[in-house]
Amino acid sequence: MTEIPDDHPRAQSLRTRHRIEAGVEKGITSKQGLIAQGRGETYDYLLGEETIPSADAAERAAAAKLLLADHPVLSVNGNVAALAPEAMVELAAAVDADIEVNLFNRTEERVRAIADHLRDHGAESVKGLAADARIPGLDHERAKVDEDGIYDADAVVVPLEDGDRAEALAEMGKTEIVIDLNPLSRSAQTAAIPIIDNIVRAVPNMTRHARELQERDASREELAEIVATFDREAALEEAEEAIRSGELD
Repeated sequence: MTEIPDDHPRAQSLRTRHRIEAGVEKGITSKQGLIAQGRGETYDYLLGEETIPSADAAERAAAAKLLLADHPVLSVNGNVAALAPEAMVELAAAVDADIEVNLFNRTEERVRAIADHLRDHGAESVKGLAADARIPGLDHERAKVDEDGIYDADAVVVPLEDGDRAEALAEMGKTEIVIDLNPLSRSAQTAAIPIIDNIVRAVPNMTRHARELQERDASREELAEIVATFDREAALEEAEEAIRSGELD
């Protein structure tokens, strides 16, 4: 990877591009993922490449919800594996969640490569290879899930998600936590907790909030109050307003 100086004004953005490029070369990210990354960068640029207050509130609510869940699962696709493998593993450990690989452009080889990549970054167990259940209402490969993973989950983190699967998971009654830089996407509009933030910031923030809540032994009542008082509509509106009228340095 070309050396990128820390004082370069686009340093973080350039590094994430290289991660996606390396993911394609390694066989964990599809070529379509390059396009998706560019689209996300556009929204992040308009957000000022920072976590806005409503996104931080969503990340705190997400952490609380995952701590309350009986069976939380973190869904991982090729872009997520390339951009935030260690962060996803750390979040899973912090909230006692399963990690499951789920892909639109699915091949067994890619699923195994991503699972191995996650294990290389500290994951002890990765689901997604069994694919012994299906999400109702979907005809493509993202319908394939593990019965003891996403299919059985009560709360699912779905970063960089396809809108149709987000809708299908909601139809199953699962609490969805979506990470998406576009507040108008179907995924964000469907989610119980939409996080309008870059995944490289959002996942570590969720882990930080989860650990803070655990360290002070927050009660289930307090966790439930954090979730209940999160205003998803206001969060989406604030993100859209930031994109439409935010000032760029």
